[in-house]
Amino acid sequence: MTWVFWCAAFIVAYAYVGYAAWLWIRKCLHPRPTRPSQYIVPISVVLVVCNEAAVIERKLRNLLGLNYPADRMEIIVVSDGSSDETNKILSRFSGLPRMKVIMKEQPRGKSAGLNAAIDAANGEIIVFTDVRQTIEDDAVRLLLENFADAEVGCVSGELMLGDPNTGESVRGMGLYWKIEKTVRMMESVTGSTVGATGAFYAVRRGLVVPLPLEIILDDVYIPMHVVRQGARVALDRRARAWDSGDLGAEREFSRKVRTLSGNYQLLHLEPWLLGSANPIWFRFVSHKLTRLLVPFALVAMFATSLFLPGPIYRTVFVLQLAIYGLSGWAMLWPGRGPLARIADAALTFVFLNTAAVVAFAHFVSRRRVYWQRPAV
Repeated sequence: MTWVFWCAAFIVAYAYVGYAAWLWIRKCLHPRPTRPSQYIVPISVVLVVCNEAAVIERKLRNLLGLNYPADRMEIIVVSDGSSDETNKILSRFSGLPRMKVIMKEQPRGKSAGLNAAIDAANGEIIVFTDVRQTIEDDAVRLLLENFADAEVGCVSGELMLGDPNTGESVRGMGLYWKIEKTVRMMESVTGSTVGATGAFYAVRRGLVVPLPLEIILDDVYIPMHVVRQGARVALDRRARAWDSGDLGAEREFSRKVRTLSGNYQLLHLEPWLLGSANPIWFRFVSHKLTRLLVPFALVAMFATSLFLPGPIYRTVFVLQLAIYGLSGWAMLWPGRGPLARIADAALTFVFLNTAAVVAFAHFVSRRRVYWQRPAV
């Protein structure tokens, strides 16, 4: 029973602290920063939407207003079987010289839409984005500067959760996302990140591979194939897109289950990710897979610490009780102040690990998780 406890404790510690510590040491000893400089080439910004009448016009005006030469940027929008006013709004923009609109009568999913957009793209660089986020004016230009480094094949922008006028959220998912971005930054400056930020990333056209129609995580699938072809995947924290820090508990939970289910799907569809064909297999396992094991490790720690004698095990048992109690308090009585922030962090911790368990249940039951349009 003792070895079960310590094996489980190692998994939890490595997932949340050990891997980040390893990256920090690598960053100090062997940094590999990119070499950005001005890089203006023809680009294609691609976007797949389904029933986004409430936000599509705002997004298109955001893209049209970006600080990048208009004669070097085309915008390709695929409407995936939209049945609301989305197509009518897109029709008003389709006459613009740099706008391409592809309307699909029947919904086939995001991957099919991205494949159609990629086939229609003429740019040397393809910029992927989602409809909900607002891209800062200079973000595309800054993102492109990284491609002046010939080793770079894919660059992820930074997703900010919050309001650009008041700053980024530091509670709940905002706090978790800050930690996640720090890990990605250290991955970038020591080699390659594991995946990209789906809301805003760019890839050299020649490195983009067709997407399987069922794929959930295009923002991991495409970057990992970039790495497989010998190029780097970088993160540029200057190139920012903004999104709401609170999508609602139900929507956020579904989104996280979908993301974690995508990790299981990748293992099933792309077994090469765990072998020598993947130059960053260790990072992939450390970043993506150990977190899938954490909820089961927590259960093992909780059960064994209940029966094992000694102050260490008793402390761990009480600490877990405190975390779960605080998460329940944050869910039932959200508030403000230092204790409320701690409770909110505890709730996020439980929230994420519960989503991992649900994703595992979907995987073993072969339940499909579909692309959902974002919440407005």
